[in-house]
Amino acid sequence: MRLSNIAAIVTGGASGLGGATASLLARSGAKVAIFDVNAEAGASHAVSLGGVFVEVDVTDESSVENALAQAQEAHGVARLLINCAGVAPAIKTVGKGAIAHSLTAFRKAVEVNLIGTFNVASKFAARLSEADVDGEERGVIVNTASVAAYDGQIGQVAYAASKGGVVGMTLPMARDLATYKIRVMTIAPGIFLTPMLLGLPQAAQDSLGAQVPHPSRLGRPEEFAQMVESIVANPMLNGEVIRLDGAIRMGPR
Repeated sequence: MRLSNIAAIVTGGASGLGGATASLLARSGAKVAIFDVNAEAGASHAVSLGGVFVEVDVTDESSVENALAQAQEAHGVARLLINCAGVAPAIKTVGKGAIAHSLTAFRKAVEVNLIGTFNVASKFAARLSEADVDGEERGVIVNTASVAAYDGQIGQVAYAASKGGVVGMTLPMARDLATYKIRVMTIAPGIFLTPMLLGLPQAAQDSLGAQVPHPSRLGRPEEFAQMVESIVANPMLNGEVIRLDGAIRMGPR
């Protein structure tokens, strides 16, 4: 599938991995709609790309339906969805003072990272399923997991569980949507220079980057976007999870 002139949606597209992906898609000629809860950053980025922004809560069905309708009105039926919206809590199963992990925090991680991903993907696919076939496919969904789905560290129990769910639904979703000629892929990034990591001291960033076997540095959001581009371009990539991590295998902490 060519990116030129197709309608694309990027959740979590205001910054970080989603922001870089939205930028690459726009440079390649796609008509980009950014879905995010950060209205100020999302609207600013959309303007810079010549795209549209919709404030969206990915966990809310009506919010997603309304956002998809607005994006479709602006750009036509979207053929590409990149799900990058997510949260990353750092809480142990049992913390200091024998305090159990907050169920509210655990539930939020699952609702945003897993249920939110499914909510947008399923509603996006329902709209796309009625569109004409473009070549040999209708479109592509790229979800975002994490190496934490496989190598969850201390304090990542909620995050790892939610991203493990994204990994687990990749193949069955691809099989479900094969009849509609919609591909489904997942990228599991390692340690990337997202806004959260950029807030750390340079020494801490360097220490994290040194843990990556090769290249021994933090990943750049633009490299995540390049993987999205490769997935879209290759029609045989379907139903699989790609670790994008410089061969790192995370230790317990």
